[in-house]
Amino acid sequence: MRPCDSTRAITCCFTGHRPEKLPWGTNEQDPLCLNLLARLEASLERAYEAGKRHFICGMARGSDMLFFEAVMKLRSSRCGVRIEAAVPCPTQSRAWPRAGKERYMKLLAQSDMISVVSAKYDYDCMHRRNRYMVQNSSMLIAVFDGSPGGTSRTVAYAADRGLEIEILPPVL
Repeated sequence: MRPCDSTRAITCCFTGHRPEKLPWGTNEQDPLCLNLLARLEASLERAYEAGKRHFICGMARGSDMLFFEAVMKLRSSRCGVRIEAAVPCPTQSRAWPRAGKERYMKLLAQSDMISVVSAKYDYDCMHRRNRYMVQNSSMLIAVFDGSPGGTSRTVAYAADRGLEIEILPPVL
């Protein structure tokens, strides 16, 4: 897909760690997680003030869910905010715990747009989803601790493509 330059200019995508790499794991009431959430909301507010109106989320467990919900909060208080769910494959949440699947389905239902990047799961579908998000955006917000993995590769790809990047360490 070739992104439209005018749409890309107002688009911000997100990458971040899954619960296994976050110090609070799945406990989103942990003070460290609440601190990150406040910083994420402030980052989204800055992106909005800079003209971003379209936000793309890769719908993974952990940081992505926090991002999606923070965009929903922004959408409730600001005009013109849209959220796109970039789904790597239709079976993305198949092996997730029940609560995670329910949260995923609830968030998908609140999306303004759903883009399914691959028709079925394969080894590279998550990477294709990440490239899709970066190729269709001018800004990337990342919850990133510097460790190797998919988040690291996405940040590097965004840097190579010249996106504005805001890194939010999980813990300050």
